Amino acid sequence: MAADAELLIDRRRLRRKLSLWRVVGIGGLIVAVGAVGYRVRGNDGFGFPAVKPQIARISIGGFIAGSESTTKLIERVRDAGAVQGVIVSISSPGGTTTGSEELYRNLRALSEKKPMVAFVDGTAASGAYIAAIAADHIVARETALVGSIGVLFQYPDLSGLLDKVGVKVESVKSSPLKAEPSGFTPTSPEARAALAAVVGDTYAWFKGLVSERRKLSEKELATVSDGRVFSGRQSVPLKLVDSVGGERQAVVWLETERNVAKGLPIRDWKPKSESDFKLWSALGMGADLLGLGGLATRLRQAGDETAGLAQGGLLAVWRPGSADAP
Repeated sequence: MAADAELLIDRRRLRRKLSLWRVVGIGGLIVAVGAVGYRVRGNDGFGFPAVKPQIARISIGGFIAGSESTTKLIERVRDAGAVQGVIVSISSPGGTTTGSEELYRNLRALSEKKPMVAFVDGTAASGAYIAAIAADHIVARETALVGSIGVLFQYPDLSGLLDKVGVKVESVKSSPLKAEPSGFTPTSPEARAALAAVVGDTYAWFKGLVSERRKLSEKELATVSDGRVFSGRQSVPLKLVDSVGGERQAVVWLETERNVAKGLPIRDWKPKSESDFKLWSALGMGADLLGLGGLATRLRQAGDETAGLAQGGLLAVWRPGSADAP
């Protein structure tokens, strides 16, 4: 019996040691992975403010549709004391009008607290140009594409196809313009006029924004707002951008015109959802390796964030080969 008691005590001691080493292992894994995330995220790995003076680079690319993670990113940059200036690097054909407006408003709020310059690295068309004019100065590459000032509403007309296959869609509506255009029936003149009024109003808003931010006369605005894109070189005399050059020229403007200290490092700031998901996934994998399945599940759930995208609505987007009429 005494031997059994000693064996039981030894087992308990062994369990305590294993639990201790598991805790130490998880702690070490969190510190190691966190340190990697800290380095990758431009010294902002855990959401704490960066400590070294720097110029923040915010990249705007792809389809602009409104994103909570991007909004939070801009707020983090705005509140970071170490950020002395901001470069908004743009390479996008645009997106939805609502998403572009949201991005513009957020960038304007940022520019009120931080010196900010826009750099067109490839394309700043339609909604992406709305984002660019949020800055007080725009630098574009000579061969960049800029402009496409206009609004687009597209929808398919499947009525001819449905007739051929013998399908008829019935509907009961509270009023003739409800759910128009439907795509299942030809668009009535009244519905087309209603849509044209919405497009025209949003187009007027877009032009007013460009006129205000770029200080254009009515004649100058008419020249650039017919839906065309222009090269970076063409855009300077048209007053769509301020100068041509690379990112270095954008930095020089911050240094000379906004008194940003020279020689500051440029750090990429990214939405948390892009890197935190990887961080939490790595922690979850580490917990799995230690045999802690429940903790692994909770860690993965903590990092499961998805950016909300605005769906549908009017578009401010440039599509080569499509009819980009205002």
